[in-house]
Amino acid sequence: MLIARVAVGDDRAYARVDTDAGRVHLLSGTPFDEIRPTGETRPLAEVRLLAPTEPSKVLVAGRNYGDVVTPDLVVFMKPSTAVVGPGSPVLLPAESEEVRYEGELAVVIGRRCRDVPEAVADQVVFGYTCANDVTAWDVGAPNGHWTRAKSFDTFCPLGPWIRTDLDPMDLALRTTVNGVVRQDGSTKEMNRDVRALVSRCSTLMTLLPGDVILTGTPAGAGVLRPGDEVTVEIDEIGSLSHPVANHQVPAPDAPA
Repeated sequence: MLIARVAVGDDRAYARVDTDAGRVHLLSGTPFDEIRPTGETRPLAEVRLLAPTEPSKVLVAGRNYGDVVTPDLVVFMKPSTAVVGPGSPVLLPAESEEVRYEGELAVVIGRRCRDVPEAVADQVVFGYTCANDVTAWDVGAPNGHWTRAKSFDTFCPLGPWIRTDLDPMDLALRTTVNGVVRQDGSTKEMNRDVRALVSRCSTLMTLLPGDVILTGTPAGAGVLRPGDEVTVEIDEIGSLSHPVANHQVPAPDAPA
């Protein structure tokens, strides 16, 4: 099943997506408690896709690909204000000259949980979506301030929707910038799989419905420039695309 958040005029709602028919079926409330169709449908082309979840927090697994396996999970955080949906621009802050894209599989938590055993961790997962773990590398690197480097507004694009019926163990993941493939990997290359990540994160803090865990990025992450177009594609989920632009600081109000 594909679950999205959509804008229909001024209204916002969750919806079940039928890509074959090109339609969305609007839902009542949130899907984390129960899938409750309203009976209303809309053409997919006539709604705007939003970030498919509104997390209270985003946890970011670090160093989860590559040859070096850390003794314990390296984890950072992004605030909910970093989250944007498909098509929304990533805004480059003036204080950073090395903002990097990092295409990743995102895990969406389905119910409140704490201290979840690894063997049953998939039971608290609602589904999976695509993510770009945007990082101001030169902000984080000097003093290890990686949460700060990952927390700027717009630094967590998510989408296009959540796939609920999915085995995440071996999914091809590709990131393109301006149509050129920059990352080409698979979730089978993770040092810690989804169950291990969810279980460990749940020992650190309570996870709430809609919360997101970013699972790490394969080799090939690189620097973003204004005007770039980034696409993160994960097999069996879909493609998340967004432009890149400079952050514009609003001009101060003129004196009265």
